[in-house]
Amino acid sequence: MPVKDESSDKEKYLDLFLKIGLDERTARNTVANSKVTANLVSVIHEAAVTEGCSRTVGNLLYTVATKYPANALVHRPSLLQYIVSSKIKTTAQLEAGLSFFAATASDDFKLDAFEEACGVGVEVSAEEIEQAVNEVFEENKNLILEKRYRTNVGELLGHVRKRHPWADPKSVKQFVDAKLYDLLGERTAADNEKTSKKKKDKPTEVEVKMVAVVTPEQQSEEELNPFLIFPRPEENFKVHTEVFFSDGSVLRCCNTKELLEKHLYATGGKVLTRFPPEPNGYLHIGHAKAMFIDFGLTKDRAGGCYLRYDDTNPQAEKKEYINHIEEIVHWMGWEPLKITYTSDYFQDLYDLAVELIRRGHAYVDHQTPDEIKEYREKKMNSPWRDRPVAESLKLFDDMRKGLIEEGKATLRMKQDMQSDNYNMYDLIAYRIKFTPHPHAGDKWCIYPSYDYAHCIVDSLENITHSLCTLEFETRRASYYWLLHALGLYQPYVWEYSRLNVTNMVMSKRKLNRLVTDKWVDGWDDPRLMTLAGLRRRGVTSTSINAFVRGVGITRSDNSTINLDRLEYHIREELNKTVPRAMVVLYPLKVVITNLEAGSIIDLDAKKWPEAQSDDASAFYKVPFSNTVYIERSDFRMKDSKDYYGLAPGKSVLLRYAFPIKCTEVILADDKETILEIRAEYDPSKKTKPKGVLHWVAERSPGVDPLRVEVRLFDKLFLSENPAELDDWLADLNPQSKVVISSAYAVHLLKNAVVGDRFQFERLGYFVLDRDSIPEKLVFNRTVTLRDSYSKGGK
Repeated sequence: MPVKDESSDKEKYLDLFLKIGLDERTARNTVANSKVTANLVSVIHEAAVTEGCSRTVGNLLYTVATKYPANALVHRPSLLQYIVSSKIKTTAQLEAGLSFFAATASDDFKLDAFEEACGVGVEVSAEEIEQAVNEVFEENKNLILEKRYRTNVGELLGHVRKRHPWADPKSVKQFVDAKLYDLLGERTAADNEKTSKKKKDKPTEVEVKMVAVVTPEQQSEEELNPFLIFPRPEENFKVHTEVFFSDGSVLRCCNTKELLEKHLYATGGKVLTRFPPEPNGYLHIGHAKAMFIDFGLTKDRAGGCYLRYDDTNPQAEKKEYINHIEEIVHWMGWEPLKITYTSDYFQDLYDLAVELIRRGHAYVDHQTPDEIKEYREKKMNSPWRDRPVAESLKLFDDMRKGLIEEGKATLRMKQDMQSDNYNMYDLIAYRIKFTPHPHAGDKWCIYPSYDYAHCIVDSLENITHSLCTLEFETRRASYYWLLHALGLYQPYVWEYSRLNVTNMVMSKRKLNRLVTDKWVDGWDDPRLMTLAGLRRRGVTSTSINAFVRGVGITRSDNSTINLDRLEYHIREELNKTVPRAMVVLYPLKVVITNLEAGSIIDLDAKKWPEAQSDDASAFYKVPFSNTVYIERSDFRMKDSKDYYGLAPGKSVLLRYAFPIKCTEVILADDKETILEIRAEYDPSKKTKPKGVLHWVAERSPGVDPLRVEVRLFDKLFLSENPAELDDWLADLNPQSKVVISSAYAVHLLKNAVVGDRFQFERLGYFVLDRDSIPEKLVFNRTVTLRDSYSKGGK
């Protein structure tokens, strides 16, 4: 059969999106997202603007395509007519309309109530806007005069919007800008010194950021408690979603009063969720977001979260993965209400499958996988779809008894092969696999599919909120169809965006390829975004949870987060919690010529920047002898104004010690390689050099300092989104792991144990790795000291 030309479809959609006024970047990003593309195309056709519309209307249609509540699709055409006719013409009006229909769901609504909620027909005059702006400026005049052009204009606009929510935003902004100019006049030189002042305040930057983080005025109620968006269990009688069938009928899925009362009686009204990983690999940072939502909601509502292993595929699961998942969930700080397995319910699932057949909603099919694919593409029913119920019951029993060969039969749900949703194309409920199950043993030779088992086990466990990522949104129809067909309790389903991090692949298939083909050193390789890898790299569970909370639990489908943002949260914690130490990665020998050989001066070095002089525990001893080592990169043969390291004839300060001045350079026979530096130290400390270097000294003549191995980890992939590349393995960063086998460290590190973290001064944060032995300690770099996120990174 002919192959569908996806590139031509993309060009067609791109042209359509440009016609409605989307800018080219937004249009191309939309085309790259199949789900948003499908929604937007439907919205454009419903609005009857396939030949184009104004940019304002087009942008509002885009918002509808990305934010419209799924439980009120029946009303979407009404909203679109208001947009196209310019009765709804601002973002504020549209947001009000979306909220109105989210609350209305599929129920009938009163037109006047809708128009009042959205400000339809409300015209705010220029005089009214000007008066509101004057009032806001009068109320905030002293603050504006104090801050001048550093005033938060967004807050002023917000105050005006509270008075006139339906005012034209552009007009409001123009009046505010004009009023600022009238009050303050031209910008002065002082008004433009914002950037330079930030640089001068750099030493106290951390404290400033800490204050900003905890200022309530900077955060909305939802940001302070992201779980406020979820309904209470007793509210779970509303329509969950609407399933539109090809024959024109609509299934409005919701719980009956009896089902909800029975559920609430069983749960005591508590919130119950589940974290349901498939035990076919190690968990990654995306699972950390899932845990934060699943466990976090129940922690917030005093409920409970099941750790449920989705073990329906006996060929992929391993005991190693099961053990890892349980252990890593606890490490992340979460306590499951109970640990369960989908396989615990195999008998219940089988019995319900028999009932589904009896009710005429399932049949035994003999199509091959290729035939199923072809029939789905053509939206054709299987030849066995209408076989008698008794015949399917007999064949399904034969499947269970092992009387039918593997691949010769499946049990399929009788859904809607002509639906616009491909996840309603008679999904497979059971398939034959003559494979023992890691948890259930050899009792079964038929196994349920995810699409069949997942929703039923949610119902059997009385889950109140079934939370999953957005790629499962199109499965929502199948989820509710099946529970409705069986007359089972229906949990509240909500999807959130996946968490992806730049310069990394997150799919288990790709991660498994990296591990099995030995591109990395196992599932806990510190370069991976697996939780085991992050832990081995020295990342804490609390910083991961802080990162996830900061990302939020929105439904935005653009959740690829810059790695800098994760590193920011890691630094924020480690900066406050780990002691400092000095390590030299690439040692260059410096002989102090005016200090007698064998002479040792014991000095105090700070473990913490704010160490108090009367707190002995905040310091460690470092010996200063006539042989010290500095970083090779901290010496140059030619000095320059912007260079603060050591050079011939130049002085630097050795941290916690003395100023030294380079008096001689010993070169190798090639006259280029530097073998040794000769220097004099200033015991009086009268010299005040600008440069400050870290260093390590010999503890006794001729005995090297503590020798350690240091592993420097960097981004695993060169591209921000390697998963999009055809040859993604070719994008691996050859410098993602650099091993320094002979670094020198202060003696403080000698007694470190695996998992101990340190800041190596001027180098970054490091953790002692499990590969360490007493004779050779191994440190992994967690993150560097630089922080691009807080300075404008994303």
